[in-house]
Amino acid sequence: MNFLSHLYTLALAHPLDTVWTSIGFLGQAVFGIRFLIQWLRSEQAGHSVVPIAFWYVSLAGGVISLSYALHLQAWPLVLGQALPIPIYARNLYMVLRDRHGGTPAA
Repeated sequence: MNFLSHLYTLALAHPLDTVWTSIGFLGQAVFGIRFLIQWLRSEQAGHSVVPIAFWYVSLAGGVISLSYALHLQAWPLVLGQALPIPIYARNLYMVLRDRHGGTPAA
């Protein structure tokens, strides 16, 4: 039995595990893309830049990865994924507020 047919057999035998494993990989991929976004934008600008897409992707990747960690009941991972989510949301809020003419809190 080759590797791909073995994976296919496992996926058929445990479809829910396959879905959750896919969610875990998706979360890591989305979260990892944020570094690519930030790097490319900084190279384009010629200095370090944190674009708004960085915060959107951080929030999305963090929530997806948190869902996976909760499913696994891997409490250290849950803690590691949950704590930064309010920071991503707050940064996104501040960027959007500033773009729409809101006044920063004193």
